[in-house]
Amino acid sequence: MQNLTEIAKLFFRLGITAFGGPAAHISMMHDETVKRRKWLTDQEFLDLIGATNLIPGPNSTELAIHIGFLRGGWKGLITAGFCFIVPAMAIVLLLSWAYVRFGTMPQTQGLIYGIKPVVIAVILQALFNLGKKAIKGPLTISVGIVLLALYFTGINEIILLFAGGLTVMIASNYKKINTHNLGLMLLPLGTISAAPQAVTAFSFPTLFFTFLKIGSVLYGSGYVLLAFLHGDLVEKFGWMTDRQLVDAVAIGQVTPGPVFTTATFIGYVVGGWTGALLATIGIFLPSFIFVALSSPVIPRMRKSIWFGSLLDGVNAASLSLMAAVTWTLSKNSLTDPLTIIVAIISLVLLIRYKINTTWLILGGAAIGLLSMTIQ
Repeated sequence: MQNLTEIAKLFFRLGITAFGGPAAHISMMHDETVKRRKWLTDQEFLDLIGATNLIPGPNSTELAIHIGFLRGGWKGLITAGFCFIVPAMAIVLLLSWAYVRFGTMPQTQGLIYGIKPVVIAVILQALFNLGKKAIKGPLTISVGIVLLALYFTGINEIILLFAGGLTVMIASNYKKINTHNLGLMLLPLGTISAAPQAVTAFSFPTLFFTFLKIGSVLYGSGYVLLAFLHGDLVEKFGWMTDRQLVDAVAIGQVTPGPVFTTATFIGYVVGGWTGALLATIGIFLPSFIFVALSSPVIPRMRKSIWFGSLLDGVNAASLSLMAAVTWTLSKNSLTDPLTIIVAIISLVLLIRYKINTTWLILGGAAIGLLSMTIQ
């Protein structure tokens, strides 16, 4: 019981103070669980980071769930995840209500106007950092470029992810493949079909299963979420506009905790309180299941050259999706000289001086409010 209390206190506090995205969250967890509390050794912590990279979902949230499981078993698993997610969800819900209620007020528009270019800079910085890890040679570079081009032809994001992973896996291990095995590996890809591009009537089951699907297949980073949200909610269903999607990401950046709480905001905007709850449960539920199932087999999976090369391909595909959607969103965020300047300065501060995202968001918000006041 004492362990559960310690887990709850730690991850609830992180849930309301962990700004800055997954990398910042992981750094804070390392400080708290390795340096301060001595729950884990450095090697054990590194092993958990490796484990989260092998399964879909939000890395920092899954790391919290892993730590909770090791510290307190099944109850610890649920406690850590719940306490890390719920505070952020509650804050996003409050901001979602304010957005729907006051979204057309000049003050609110000024905030969003100033925050949007900072969001673009944050995504670009994530692309820069992830690119250094995801691009491991000519093969992954080529796959990434091809998939980037294919994205703009309207091919489904999940197909691109599987295609990237399978291509790199097969190309890296082609000497070990026979025809029968190749057919078996390509079978899952054939079961996925491109979604029709037509407006779909809103329904709660569709909302829930859309976010459940995203939480079950998304690799790479919370920012890759943008590609899936754009493909499903904007292009396929027509439930949101590009502008609303950028606003959703901006709200996610203002708040602490998992980037995936963007789902809470979107769920509320399109479906009220019920939509917010269903979207949040849908996108986070797979993380709990994947952590519980993967813990016993992670050591063997990490040593597999097949799985490692598959993951390399998925990461390259994720990077391409991020780049493609960033281009689309930039057209709706960088609309004048001021927003372009804010984005450039934010990017320089992030990459060169490692400024915390929270301060940049607050600075962008202040610039936005000031610009609206001057106008």
